[in-house]
Amino acid sequence: MNLTSHFTLEEMIVSETAERLGIDNSPSTEVLSNLRGLTNFLEVVREKIKKPIFVSSGYRCPELNRAIGGSRSSQHMKGLAADIVSRSYGTPAELAEVIVALDLEFDQVILEFGRWVHVSVAENPRHQILTAKHSPAGVVYEPGLVV
Repeated sequence: MNLTSHFTLEEMIVSETAERLGIDNSPSTEVLSNLRGLTNFLEVVREKIKKPIFVSSGYRCPELNRAIGGSRSSQHMKGLAADIVSRSYGTPAELAEVIVALDLEFDQVILEFGRWVHVSVAENPRHQILTAKHSPAGVVYEPGLVV
């Protein structure tokens, strides 16, 4: 099922962990509506970079989110967040920079460990721009895009 011209429901809910553990990661009607809004946001980004975007993690039902050790308040569980890359465009840092430069209404853009970009949308967006890094104390979030 297409959510937008370049993003399908299947790619927004696929999970190897869910398949391996037998978790049903099907979205509710409300989550499906949220996924449409999220993929509309991703379409704008794709149009700007003129390259495909790969979604490594989209919707996660609460059971799946627990199984992967996700945040208890993860927007992935509401269908409002996706982890993305666009190898044909450039590095995750370059992708994050272009998303921020578009000045769209986003909740968060997080450059995570230099490996992917977490993007989220929300009704009342916080417009947070962060970089997640590993430290001896665990994961730390620094303000801004820190390469």
